[in-house]
Amino acid sequence: MNLLPFIMYTFLITMTPGPTNIDILNTIRNKGLKGGIQYTYGAITAFVFLLIISTVVNIFLSEKMPSFLLFMKLIGSIYMLYLIYTLFRKHSENKVENDIGTFYSGFALQFLNPKVVTFTMTVIPTFVLVHQPSTLMISIYVIMTSIIALISFSFWIFFGTLLKTFIQKHEMIVNITMALFLLYAAIIVWV
Repeated sequence: MNLLPFIMYTFLITMTPGPTNIDILNTIRNKGLKGGIQYTYGAITAFVFLLIISTVVNIFLSEKMPSFLLFMKLIGSIYMLYLIYTLFRKHSENKVENDIGTFYSGFALQFLNPKVVTFTMTVIPTFVLVHQPSTLMISIYVIMTSIIALISFSFWIFFGTLLKTFIQKHEMIVNITMALFLLYAAIIVWV
């Protein structure tokens, strides 16, 4: 198993803007650091929960239908291409909600977030299950994925305000850079 592509893919997907990262920025802007941390606790808890459930489902499906792993790779790659498309689409201004900055709001969003759901359903089968690993190895990769997600979410908490200003000022350059990273992520799953 090649660890570097897995780590790069996981960082690229969890670090690039998506509903969770954008909500972390908005939460910090509207509720401060404390609200951002509470929101992120909920988000990472749900992320780990989804990752564990997805891994169990994927193990079952890959044993019953070996071609399922190929299907999950394809879904993951197509979704990365969709994320590239969304980078260049015009976005309306995010609406401020009263229920932001809570553990529950961070937790609940993950189940409605297509980026998180798609990622948790594809990362383990794409990089781990194809090698028919032991339960211990699968557990290690689930823990590593969770830690990388926590690092990425934390990055958005502590550097979010600075990044938001930079992203707004240099939006096209940032979007092109992120698009190239996402394209790389879509390709790396096939290597």
